[in-house]
Amino acid sequence: MIFSIYTDKIRRAIKFASKTHNQYQQQTRKGKVIPYITHPLTVGIILSLAKAPEDVIVAGILHDTIEDSPKDKKTTPEMITERFGEDVTKLVLSVTEQNRSLSWEERKKDALAHIKKFSNDSLLVKSADVLANYSELVDDYNRYGDETFSRFNASKEEIIIHQLKVISAIVTRWADNPLYRDLVFLADKLRTLGLNEFMEKYPAEIIDIGDFKRDMKIKCPICDWEGTPESSDNINTDSSVALDVRCPICDKMILVAEYEIVKSDSK
Repeated sequence: MIFSIYTDKIRRAIKFASKTHNQYQQQTRKGKVIPYITHPLTVGIILSLAKAPEDVIVAGILHDTIEDSPKDKKTTPEMITERFGEDVTKLVLSVTEQNRSLSWEERKKDALAHIKKFSNDSLLVKSADVLANYSELVDDYNRYGDETFSRFNASKEEIIIHQLKVISAIVTRWADNPLYRDLVFLADKLRTLGLNEFMEKYPAEIIDIGDFKRDMKIKCPICDWEGTPESSDNINTDSSVALDVRCPICDKMILVAEYEIVKSDSK
């Protein structure tokens, strides 16, 4: 039996997505002239590199076809099931926004809630989608600066914080996600985009070293990761004046425990 990597199902998914995003509507990336089809194809490539099963790769290529298809050429779940099977349809629906008439804040809140119910395959599709979308955002920011965020219906801070929460939700749900390290690396890049704003608006909590416990409950004010200093595996003791604990997802400093010498010297 000959094992095929570039399967007929994947080829058909590429053609279907190309018709939906390019042939029927000439869809482009938000605020850009780049054809939209580059995004789902990138998602498919990421999933292939992560050695995802065929149906997961196909779902990644098709993940925006229901959500973004034009009214006169609407893609329905039934169409995807007929062509690619019920498992692919379920995966596509799991990462499809359910009600686009809601406000940006409401839609993103719903999306976060859905991640908590995702299967591992859905998490993998969502992971590739996040990596493709927001690696592109970081690249655009490095070239155009804050102007990059003018094409969105939300502020720079809202966009960055939401995506950090999405990444945190994904990696918290599935620690063995093959894209885990890529997501954490992206989270640190996203946090860096808003470093000045975040440091000022969300300062680390400062406590005395005597009140510090490795099993105390802490929470990242940016991405909502919750755990303990011990579980963060990110305790820095290099300083002679304090130890600090950083978020394992976005690397935001959460807690600073000052040594007694700091108190004595300040008197």
